[in-house]
Amino acid sequence: MHSLAINPVLALNVECTDDEILVALTDGRKLTVPIVWFPRLAKASSKERANYELLGNGQGIHWPQLDEDISVFGLLAGKRSVEFESGQ
Repeated sequence: MHSLAINPVLALNVECTDDEILVALTDGRKLTVPIVWFPRLAKASSKERANYELLGNGQGIHWPQLDEDISVFGLLAGKRSVEFESGQ
């Protein structure tokens, strides 16, 4: 029986514009999602958006000044912020 080792796709780099969040992934893809999906980021200054940390070797992205956390898995699944979903 063979076991299949699955390497998770991780974030390498993150950039935010006024319209999009761009995430460079370890598998070579670049993921782009609308920033409006994450209201805290959409309302933040460019300086606040640039201040992020990669969590778990890139499994997640954390913006300490904004108390925003986004998982790469969630982004790949098209998951939006709960705040966006509730219309706040």
